[in-house]
Amino acid sequence: MSVPPRLALRGDLLDFTQDPGLDVRQPAGVRFRADHWLLVEGGRIVGVQAQDPGEGWQRVDHRGRLVLPGFIDTHVHSAQIDVIGAWGTQLLDWLSTHTFPAEQRMADPAHAAVISELFVESLLAHGTTTACVFPTVHAVSVDTLFAAAQSRGMRLIAGKVLMDRHAPPALCDDPQDVPGVERVVAAQIERWHGQDRLAYALTPRFAPTSTDAQLAMAGRLLARAPGLYLQTHVAENVDEVRWVRELFPQARSYLDVYARHGLLTERAIFAHGIWLDDADRAALAQAGAQVAFCPSSNLFLGSGAFDWPAAQAAGVGVSLASDVGGGTSLSMRRTMLDAYKVQAGAGRRVTAFTLLHAATRGAARALRLSDEIGQLEPGAAADVCVWNWATAPLAQRRQAVARDLHERLFAWLTVADERDLVETRIAGVVQPFRR
Repeated sequence: MSVPPRLALRGDLLDFTQDPGLDVRQPAGVRFRADHWLLVEGGRIVGVQAQDPGEGWQRVDHRGRLVLPGFIDTHVHSAQIDVIGAWGTQLLDWLSTHTFPAEQRMADPAHAAVISELFVESLLAHGTTTACVFPTVHAVSVDTLFAAAQSRGMRLIAGKVLMDRHAPPALCDDPQDVPGVERVVAAQIERWHGQDRLAYALTPRFAPTSTDAQLAMAGRLLARAPGLYLQTHVAENVDEVRWVRELFPQARSYLDVYARHGLLTERAIFAHGIWLDDADRAALAQAGAQVAFCPSSNLFLGSGAFDWPAAQAAGVGVSLASDVGGGTSLSMRRTMLDAYKVQAGAGRRVTAFTLLHAATRGAARALRLSDEIGQLEPGAAADVCVWNWATAPLAQRRQAVARDLHERLFAWLTVADERDLVETRIAGVVQPFRR
């Protein structure tokens, strides 16, 4: 990847200096710099200024367009692009009918390579420059995913999915050979963790598909190497919660299953978190763990409505996630709109600032990566996207009559058009993608 030595991007720069809160229309943390230049050297942001930087810079003029940090998707399944938008019922039936058959196909190296390449390209085509990804149980699904991200210089967090029960045999690790599985995962950590911008995540699918021995193994590995992540699912569906209670009667709650095995840490990403109680939220906040709110998937599978205000009141970090294939699009703009709908349907309101923050700086902060991604600040990687404020005539009219920045941004989210994305840059380098 060839990094331009000195790059200057002109446009309307928008990012955040602090959490804007949930429903404040004019929060202090919004930083909007209309018609400014973003200066990039060696793949990193070195400054922002109003005046033309002059000679010696590769100048790219995007005046009148919106320049944002690249989106961060904190929970998504690469193999499930084959079943995106598939008809189904609720979570557990959907897994058996659609997810597991698609994931079994990832055992084929050629198939895994094609899917991983398409998945990474599709992220970039929606302005997502960082993702926390579930591949499958197959080592090749991890290798091809990391290779696809590495070739583009992406920040990516992923790891082999761990399952050793309650799934098709082709997707299960041998529960009688936990040391063997541990060696496989340890070798993957050695190969990929910390290479370029890649990080490894211990990835138990969810508590029902792992024995106590496998969860304990994940806890040992997590404690062994600095900077490792933990990603899994928690409290997505009422039937799932009931099942966990039957399988782990000694645990106080679904979240407590993970805590008992050393998996509740500051680098833990828990997808969904709909059916948590106050004690769970307090435990998450104390650990510094985050919830990846997956609104599109929650709507599509009828799982329930995540209580964002309760999480915020408890001090729990909340990020946004597409959760494809339960979610129906890799677009974080569509995800933000669905998050608004979920909260509105429960009688709550969140602002466009809230939504955008949760997909940029808020997510970066929850991942302990706020110095690197999610902001347009000197020292950060130049992972940025350039957007048209509007492309279609109707959207252009809506922008023309917007009364303030929040109204413009909210209309940009709600009247979204895939053609709005002009370019996606990783470390300042334009990434090719197909529409």
